Amino acid sequence: MVRFRLLRYDIAMSETFLIIGPTNFSATILLAHGAGAPMDSKSMTAAADALAAKGIRVARFEFAYMAARRASGERKPPPKAETLIPEYREAVKALATSGPLFIGGKSMGGRVASMIADDLYEQGAICGLLCLGYPFHPPGKPQQLRTAHLENLRTPTLICQGTRDEFGTREEVSSYPLSSAISVLWLEDGDHDLAPRKKISGFSISDHLATMAARARAWVDDNCPQ
Repeated sequence: MVRFRLLRYDIAMSETFLIIGPTNFSATILLAHGAGAPMDSKSMTAAADALAAKGIRVARFEFAYMAARRASGERKPPPKAETLIPEYREAVKALATSGPLFIGGKSMGGRVASMIADDLYEQGAICGLLCLGYPFHPPGKPQQLRTAHLENLRTPTLICQGTRDEFGTREEVSSYPLSSAISVLWLEDGDHDLAPRKKISGFSISDHLATMAARARAWVDDNCPQ
């Protein structure tokens, strides 16, 4: 069992979810991790903390392959994103939260969420999709786009992306035919973890996470049922 230090927010660790947020939350965001790091990685924890500070309840979960890494210590290659779709659907069912629910994740986790978003949105099960560093293409392979399903996406979507993200820079993404349901928050000089080079950009990772969380809170409020 991973141990977590209590902060000023309620934190709960179950067999399935790591949950952080205020008791009087207005909405929940379910986040999946990226391909190479677990749900309690430094970047995911920092993002969850920033969102919780804005009054959003955040639930994180791990795909089975990542949970297996904790048990065995072996770092086998992650499975293809498409094969993780059933696990994400099961996580939504298992969370069974009351109140508005948004789904998303870091990198690959957000990509998997984007593949099931429209079905869940049309069922009224979710209110939107939040992607933190969407992997538009593999690093160094801009021709291998992962955007076909994003062209006609109907779910309200917020993608938070660093301008120098090697999985999709601002210059590259500006040329993609993305759905009008998608909004992109660009964070100056941010990398795939949204982290900028402070001496170059004048911003810190704390600055960018605060900007991300503030935008996410406004976006959540705009897309919650009235």
